[in-house]
Amino acid sequence: MGNRLSASRVYRHLWGGPETDALFDEEAMLRSWLEVLVALARAQAELGIIPLSSAEAIEAGARVEDLDLDHVAEQTRATSHSTLGLIRGLQRLLPEHAREHVYLGATVQDVTDTWFGIVLRDVGRIVRRDLCAIERSLLDLAAAHRTTPMAGRTHGQPGSPITFGFKVASWADEIGRHRSRFEEGRPRWEVGQLAGAVGNLAFFGPAGPELRRRFCARLDLHDPGISWLTSRDRIAEFGGCLAMVCGTLARLGTEVYELARPEIDELAEPAPPGAVSSITMPHKRNPEIAEHLDTLARLARSSAGVLLEGMVAAHERDGRAWKAEWIALPEICQLTATALRLGRGLVEDLEVHPDAMARTLARSGGLTAERVLAGLAERIGKHRAQAVLHDVLRVEGGDLAESLAARGLATPDEVRAWAASSAIDAAAAMVDTVLARAADRDRVAGER
Repeated sequence: MGNRLSASRVYRHLWGGPETDALFDEEAMLRSWLEVLVALARAQAELGIIPLSSAEAIEAGARVEDLDLDHVAEQTRATSHSTLGLIRGLQRLLPEHAREHVYLGATVQDVTDTWFGIVLRDVGRIVRRDLCAIERSLLDLAAAHRTTPMAGRTHGQPGSPITFGFKVASWADEIGRHRSRFEEGRPRWEVGQLAGAVGNLAFFGPAGPELRRRFCARLDLHDPGISWLTSRDRIAEFGGCLAMVCGTLARLGTEVYELARPEIDELAEPAPPGAVSSITMPHKRNPEIAEHLDTLARLARSSAGVLLEGMVAAHERDGRAWKAEWIALPEICQLTATALRLGRGLVEDLEVHPDAMARTLARSGGLTAERVLAGLAERIGKHRAQAVLHDVLRVEGGDLAESLAARGLATPDEVRAWAASSAIDAAAAMVDTVLARAADRDRVAGER
C-alpha cells in the first residue's frame, strides 16, 4: 500500500481507476517523460541539431522497463535536480555516441509541462467521453419523465409542482455546458512546452521556434507560439473546469441523497448485488455513491484552488507555482475521473418512484397555492393576494376555497379552477428545449 489512499489496493477504486493509473503511476509518468525526450531528439535530428544515429539510439534505449529506478532516485537526491537522475539513468542505457545528445538544450519544465499537455489531452478525452454518456442517460430520463409530477422544493421545503423530467433536464443542460467547455478548451490546453532556461529558446538560436513546432507535432500537441513557463492559466482553467464537473455531479448526488430518504422515497441509487450499507443496521440502504460524489467534489475544489494559486508566479521561472501542480493536477484528474465513473453508474441505473412523488404532492395538498395566488392577483393585486393567502394558509389554517369565499374574494368554484390549472406545462416545455438544444449540439459536432 502507498502512503495515500489513492495508491491503496483496497481503497483506490474510491479515488482513482485504471485509466488514470495509466497516466499517473510513477512508471507511466516516467514513460511519458521518456517519450517527450524521444520526440525532442527526433525533432532535433530533423533539423540537423543532433545526428540521426543519436536520435535513433535514444528512441531505442528510452524504455522505462530498462531503467534502474533505484539509481534514478539516488541521482535525483544526490543532484537536487528534478530530472538529472532520469537523464543519467537513460544515459547508462545508451551507446557512448548518443549520451551527450540526451535532453540537449532542454529544461525540467520542457519535460514536465509538455507532460501536462499530454495529461490535459488524455484526461480531457476521458472527461468528454463520460460527460457524453452521462448527458445521454439524463436526456433519456428527462424525456421519459417529461410530465411526471413531483414537488419542487425551495429551502428544503415543498413549494410548487414541477416534473421530474424538468429536474433531470437541468442536470443534463449543465452537463452539456461542461461538454462545450471541454471541447472549446482543447486548443488552449493541449500544448507542449519547449522554452529553454528563460523562455527565449536561446540554446537553439533561430531554429528554436521551428524545433518547438516539430517537437509538439510529434507528440500530437499544439504549438503554444510563445513559452509559458510562468503563465499557468491553462492548468488553472483545466483544473477549474474539472472542479465544476465534480460540482455538478455532487449537485446531482445531493438530490439523490435527499430524495432517497425513506420518508420521501422518490429516488434511490442502484444497489449492487452483495452491497452492505450497515453491518449493525441491516434495514438501511445508504446512498453511498451520491454521498461520495460530494466528497470527491470537495477534494477537487481544494486541488483546483492550488492550481489557481499557481497563476501568481515571478519573472520567467518560479518553481513555487509549477511544482505544486505536480501534486494537485494528478489529484484533481483522478478525483474527477472517479466522480464521472460513479456518476455514470448512478444515472444509468437510477431508481425513480413516481408513486412516491405523487404521494408527496397529495400529502402537501397538491401544492397549488402559487396558481391560486396568480388567479387572485389578477383580481386584487399580487401583494394583497399574497398577504391574504399567507393569513389563510399559515395563520388561520382554514380551507382555502371556503376562506376566500367568506372574504368575498372568490367563489369556491373559482378557487378550485385556479388550483386545477396546470403548474407543469412550462416545466415540460423546458424539457423539450433542453432536448432540442442537445440534439442541435450533437448535430453540429457531427458536422465538424
